[in-house]
Amino acid sequence: MDEIRPPSARSLRRAILAVLAVQAGIAAVLVAMDLLAALPRPGGAPGAGPADPSVRPYVPDRHPAGPDTPRGRPMAERLTFEGTGDRLQISGQIAPGDADRLLGELSRRARNGDAIRLLELDSTGGSVRDALAIGRTLRERGIDTAVGDGAICFSACPYMFAGGVERSVAPDGRLGVHQHYFGENTFLPAFMAVKDIQRGQAEVMAHLREMGIDPALLEPAMRTPPGEIYLLDRQELIAFRLVTSED
Repeated sequence: MDEIRPPSARSLRRAILAVLAVQAGIAAVLVAMDLLAALPRPGGAPGAGPADPSVRPYVPDRHPAGPDTPRGRPMAERLTFEGTGDRLQISGQIAPGDADRLLGELSRRARNGDAIRLLELDSTGGSVRDALAIGRTLRERGIDTAVGDGAICFSACPYMFAGGVERSVAPDGRLGVHQHYFGENTFLPAFMAVKDIQRGQAEVMAHLREMGIDPALLEPAMRTPPGEIYLLDRQELIAFRLVTSED
């Protein structure tokens, strides 16, 4: 297994520049939207969000379609826990409070003599705050993470995945990132939204560095709108140090 190297100064600079560039773009868009919101609309109808029929939307409450599930399958509204022995499978969306629920589940199993050593993920993401907390819990407890064949780890899920001591993604597993979503057709005033975005990005960058992940991962994430998902290929999983082995 290759030794995990700490993020280089060059990677940090690249990540910071990418974040700053995206923040500037977001600020410009939000200011423009604030101005447009003040203009009268024909008939008073609220504006619909942008649509691009050539881009498959990111749908957090459904598993992406596959050969056996052409329409996709529903994802639970919050994480569900299954498994026996030292393995635990979690699936579904990450809801507020799921970090505490998972901590309770891990503690309960440990008391019963079934300390978890491997967490298998299948999640479309959700609460960033809970995902970060789960990632820290996994690292503190020395638990490994995996995305199995046919499973996904999208949006905030990679922050849970990053907490694993050993991390693996199966050949048919998918891990994807994008910008965090701040609401559907609902926008804060520009100065408030940018402040929230900056704070959230700083927390995510600190988490990635703490877990030994290259913060340059934020580059493709920041380039990808909330309604889309950027799927990382095997070379990127290795380059960003998301996986701990090149196998």
